[in-house]
Amino acid sequence: MSADAETAIDPGASAGAETHAFGAEVGRLLDLVVHALYSEREIFLRELVANAADATDRRRFAALTDPALALPEGAGVRIEADRAGRSLTIADQGIGMTREELIANLGTIARSGTRAFGEALAEAKPEDRPSLIGQFGVGFYSAFMVAERVEVTSRKAGSAEAWCWTSSGAGEFTIAPATRETIGTEIVLRLKPDAEEYLEPVRLETIVRKWADHISLPIAIVRDGKEVQANTGTAIWRRAKSDITEAEREEFYRHLGHFLDQPWASLHWRAEGALEYYAMLFIPGARPFEAVEGERQSKLRLHVRRMFITDQADLLPPWLRFVDGVVDTEDLPLNVSREMLQATPVLGRIRGALIKRVLGELKSRAEAEDKAGYAKFWENFGAILKEGVWEDHAHRGEIAPLLRFRSSAREGWVGFDDYIAAMGEGQDTIYYLAGDNAAALAGSAQLEGFRAKGIEVLLLGDSIDAFWPERLDTYRDKKIVSITKADAKAEEGLPDLAAFCAVLRAALGDAVSAVRTTARLTDSAVVLAAGESGPDLQMQRLLRRAGRMSMAAAPILEINPHHALIAALAALPPEDAALGEAASILFDLAAVQEGDAPRDAAAFARRVAALMARGFAKDPE
Repeated sequence: MSADAETAIDPGASAGAETHAFGAEVGRLLDLVVHALYSEREIFLRELVANAADATDRRRFAALTDPALALPEGAGVRIEADRAGRSLTIADQGIGMTREELIANLGTIARSGTRAFGEALAEAKPEDRPSLIGQFGVGFYSAFMVAERVEVTSRKAGSAEAWCWTSSGAGEFTIAPATRETIGTEIVLRLKPDAEEYLEPVRLETIVRKWADHISLPIAIVRDGKEVQANTGTAIWRRAKSDITEAEREEFYRHLGHFLDQPWASLHWRAEGALEYYAMLFIPGARPFEAVEGERQSKLRLHVRRMFITDQADLLPPWLRFVDGVVDTEDLPLNVSREMLQATPVLGRIRGALIKRVLGELKSRAEAEDKAGYAKFWENFGAILKEGVWEDHAHRGEIAPLLRFRSSAREGWVGFDDYIAAMGEGQDTIYYLAGDNAAALAGSAQLEGFRAKGIEVLLLGDSIDAFWPERLDTYRDKKIVSITKADAKAEEGLPDLAAFCAVLRAALGDAVSAVRTTARLTDSAVVLAAGESGPDLQMQRLLRRAGRMSMAAAPILEINPHHALIAALAALPPEDAALGEAASILFDLAAVQEGDAPRDAAAFARRVAALMARGFAKDPE
């Protein structure tokens, strides 16, 4: 039956129509809703569908004590667009409203009826609880974002009377007798000229699938005269884990995030007791096409009783933003808008429980015998997980055992525990080298002395690796130290080249903070080092690239006194002009070894060419 056949204004309505002014608070609310409250206009349909679902559940609840109020078979929400009349109709067979309830619920704020019903709900047995969604009198006003006039016709369950509430949202509304064959409510929106997109059935289906796909109540959209169900009506995350097949789980995973792969991990549970919610989370098996590095916000979807509320509730911290899925809670408080969650302890407790569950899953898999499986996860999302060591003090200790690195001493991925297990006798430090690429770091001159002594060094090649080690500082009482930090002990027992170092220091000026000999080189002539108390070389490099030169301390130039080039240069008289050129070449060589460009590439090329020319020049004799 069409909406027009089912509902009509009573012919005598004009005589019985009453005009009422909105409560002062409603006028302010309307202005807020229309101009500021919602970021997306399409939200109006979500709100009205939620209200219809709420009303239907209220009728189902009432029927538990009065069978005469039972819902008809196939009861749901019906949405129909009339392009010719530029109207959109949302109808339900829910509990309905009396004249007084229409005035109270739609004419004043905080009188939605749901609150009063909530008191009865609190006294009901858990198995009798209907799924109530939100506060009717709040979300309803979002209709005025798209409608220049709204008509609400309703018949209360148990009553033969129907009433029509009408308003243009301009400060007043009218209430008049109407006729309606069945119990329920029908809302007709006379759309604004710039809102005609909501007359397209395909557009309406898209909105329903986005915001209300898993409401158990059927939501039908009329297309070409036929009703087409727009929602699946199945909240898979609310079903028992044992009742869901792997194929169903993977289908939902692909639907949720438009993924093409299989999930690397699936987590599904129901929390009961003081904190009640459902959760179905996924860790993807491959990096998404849209990189998650740029967007540092979790997109976990928050539902309240199956209704999608937002994917910006920060249910997981940024360092777990690769986790996708749904969290559906029973009693999370909401603010006046479903988009604006209150700062509530409930949400904080849910967030803490989710973090604990995800970290527990990662820990279990990291410790499992399937090292290749965890390596797959690490290659996809390890760089993101490391952000947690930097920014989350509360979970830093739990994340650290999950970290994996490349190594100077072996193939594959190495964790801190693996490193400690292979430590030589007397070693009490975890050594690492950070740079732009772990593969390139494997050939760094910084490693020469450590390799000679058989000491393993962890190779860190992600940009975040310049930051988090200093926050973690130690692991199992072992100090974590960058090998680019200069060690004063490295000068002990070496040839005295103090005069030569002073000449190089003078020639290089502010480019270096010091020049000194070192025992940590075996093949290379020079290497750069950072001060023991300042940032390591990788951090200094990032500071320079960011244009923060004042924050990047000048490095130390360390020379290998046993290298033939250094020995030859040290034998020259201090006043020899060649030493100035040699100092610049040595510094630039050390920079190139670290993956940096020379200070002046053209000058460096000229100096190297001149040096080669002198070396290859034939003896005039």
